[in-house]
Amino acid sequence: MPLTEKENFMKVLRGEEPEWVPRYTFGLPDAHASKPLQSAAIMSSAVPGTIINKGKGRVDVFGVEYVATEETGWQQLPVPGKFILEDVRYWRNVVRLPDLSGVDWDYLCKKDMERIKVDTKITAMSYGVGGGLFMPLMNLMGFTNGLMAMYEEPEAVKEMFDYITNWYLNVLENTFDRYTFDFFTVGDDTATAQNPFISPDTYRELIKPFMIKLTKKAVDRGMPVMMHNCGRCEDSIPDWIDFGVNSWNPAQVMNDLDGIKKKYGNKMVIIGAWDSSGPAGHPGADEELVRAAVRDCIDRYARGGGYMFLGSTYGPPGDQELENRRRWMTSEYEAYREKPYR
Repeated sequence: MPLTEKENFMKVLRGEEPEWVPRYTFGLPDAHASKPLQSAAIMSSAVPGTIINKGKGRVDVFGVEYVATEETGWQQLPVPGKFILEDVRYWRNVVRLPDLSGVDWDYLCKKDMERIKVDTKITAMSYGVGGGLFMPLMNLMGFTNGLMAMYEEPEAVKEMFDYITNWYLNVLENTFDRYTFDFFTVGDDTATAQNPFISPDTYRELIKPFMIKLTKKAVDRGMPVMMHNCGRCEDSIPDWIDFGVNSWNPAQVMNDLDGIKKKYGNKMVIIGAWDSSGPAGHPGADEELVRAAVRDCIDRYARGGGYMFLGSTYGPPGDQELENRRRWMTSEYEAYREKPYR
């Protein structure tokens, strides 16, 4: 009997060689795909502010206001200059996460599962809580003040991170066994395209201990753990492995992906390796250029397993040229995905 998309996807997350190269799409459907959705994500509605409407923005669970504009392709960003925490020593006056004592968890989790509208028998499900620790601090204070806070007031930062983590753990404790999901996801964008924002020592002191707590329940059950971290963040891979991470998206090309593949093999699944700022993503890129870029990613990283395709291309919403590039990328992925395992 042939594998489902989910079964093949999960083989890679378990460190096994698949029958074809899976594709990761951050849980979002692709209008150009002919294959079923391979993975989707569930987020507890106990964590408010996770939905963003075009042009309307949102307020997250920390009280940070976001805006989305057409110029950013409806990507959400904190409202420029509107930072609500000035001094990390007084974080308790600002960071007040919702009281969860009255939540009807059975009802809430049932409604969350109904809302995702995917067949969990054929689509692998991810679950995670919140947006990490580093990025909430930056969103509350701005990067300049946030980074200075980590340097000048590490104890206050740890106290705030401990408070946030314990709130996340409260959500996890009440939802983990009420959802149907296959792998656990954590994320924190701690790097630029050139280097991490913080040193490895700072990561290990201020962030890693709390990540260990967040992933423990999944690790104890032998569940795969996926890390989302953009930029050149390969310095943190040994620490991720310590708290159970065995896959990483979007694994961008400014990292030494060849060296990572050689060193870790299937123990650290590379999800991506797509040059999102390269020629295939540029306006005017022709069909063969885009298709060749898809084949190059698969040829370079897929053999032996430990790889999932994750491609992206950007442009003005509604632009036909952008849609053409997306269609070519999806078409070539579907046509070529079995090649490494034939």
